Amino acid sequence: MADDLTASDFTLGEKARLAGLVARMAKRGLADDGSGRILRDLKRRVERIEDTARRRKHGQ
Repeated sequence: MADDLTASDFTLGEKARLAGLVARMAKRGLADDGSGRILRDLKRRVERIEDTARRRKHGQ
């Protein structure tokens, strides 16, 4: 299934949390050694927020 989420599918709180996580990912990315392991936990948190918005959008 294609990622069909738009900005309007997220609540204000989710948007704020995503913005904070993106900022943390950028900061960690500067210190990354190239392995990508440093960002794994933050990516999982972003995916959980996206999954919640997707379930709400599709009424599940």
